[in-house]
Amino acid sequence: MEKKTTEKLYDEDAYAREFAARVESCEPEGDSFLITLDRTLFFPEAGGQTPDRGVVRVQPKDASFENFDKNVIYASKEQMDDGPIPVTDVQIEDEIIYHRVPSAIAVGTEVCGCIDWDHRFDNMQQHSAEHIFSGTVHRLYGYENVGFHLSDNTVTMDFSGSLDEEQIRNVESIVNRAIYENVEIDVSFPTKEELAKTDFRSKKEIEGRVRLVTIPGYDVCACCAPHVHRTGEIGILKVQSFQRYKQGTRVQIICGGRALRLFSEEHDLMTKLSNDFSLPFEEIGGRIDDLKDEIYNLKGRLMEADRKLSEIKRSMIPADQKNVLLIEDDMDALAMRKSVNELTDRHPGYCGIFFGNDKDGYRFIVGIKDGDARIALSALQKICNAKGGGSPQMVQGSADNLGAQQLRELWEKFEKV
Repeated sequence: MEKKTTEKLYDEDAYAREFAARVESCEPEGDSFLITLDRTLFFPEAGGQTPDRGVVRVQPKDASFENFDKNVIYASKEQMDDGPIPVTDVQIEDEIIYHRVPSAIAVGTEVCGCIDWDHRFDNMQQHSAEHIFSGTVHRLYGYENVGFHLSDNTVTMDFSGSLDEEQIRNVESIVNRAIYENVEIDVSFPTKEELAKTDFRSKKEIEGRVRLVTIPGYDVCACCAPHVHRTGEIGILKVQSFQRYKQGTRVQIICGGRALRLFSEEHDLMTKLSNDFSLPFEEIGGRIDDLKDEIYNLKGRLMEADRKLSEIKRSMIPADQKNVLLIEDDMDALAMRKSVNELTDRHPGYCGIFFGNDKDGYRFIVGIKDGDARIALSALQKICNAKGGGSPQMVQGSADNLGAQQLRELWEKFEKV
């Protein structure tokens, strides 16, 4: 039987939270079921954003709501006793909206749906702000929004041209001014004649009825998603980052409740740093720069001390010792290579330096003047998860699941060869 097009209640009222509907179809898919309803408030994954989430509840026979039909089929008592059925995903195909649920609901059953309003409103704040931002970029710099992604954690926009920091901050300021002005956002379905006379943004060719979202003075864009009534409900927009992306610019923003939560977290962190350093907020950056310089200098002094200690260790190795193994806590690659070269000049066997520990693994360089260092690498690969490569004179790499005692035992075997 051909499925009926789903009536999109969110087009009529983006602020409605509950609705009554009838199950039109129910089909198994994997370990869940896809149901279609004659009408829904659940916005599907579309327009670059994640779908609504929420629950549906099977209506008892004495329920009273619009278009109630006493002849419909009802779910079992067990289903009604289970309470709300979560809607875990919502998709749209050929104007039919599919709701993913964990259990089957009989066709013809009357249900009451309830969307997760906090999630819906959060998406509305982000999406409405994106329209103002993209419309402003288009108006000022002529770039198109060629990619939009709105997830539960991030909001990104991809523009068709390069934007520098000054331009980004300018757009950010204009968007927030639009928010403060509390402009009314209009959603309309213009006729073909009206649409032909309207200049609007759209990322793709649209067939059939076009839904326009108009923010007077800032943007007119074809869009299928729910939006806030007025721009003031967005609260605030903050650009988090921007970068060059596919010959254009990717911008990440955060708005509304998400921005408030982020600012609260950052303020708590700054308060902690202020207390720890006994400094006002504005001096924390300078103190961190000072600490970075101190750490850099200390690391340099530590590396020099390690170098001298390594020299002492090497000088204490008996001149007639064939194979040499040194295990260090830390050593940079250049110092390791230099040390191995010095050891192979004085000792004819396998000369290896390993730095690290048994828990985190080791980095290593092994050399030999007259022989094949790859034999040592092969021996390491047999006893642990060693990776690396090199030449007959020198190999290097890393090793997990390797203990210092295993290394010592391996070098004792080399002594017997």
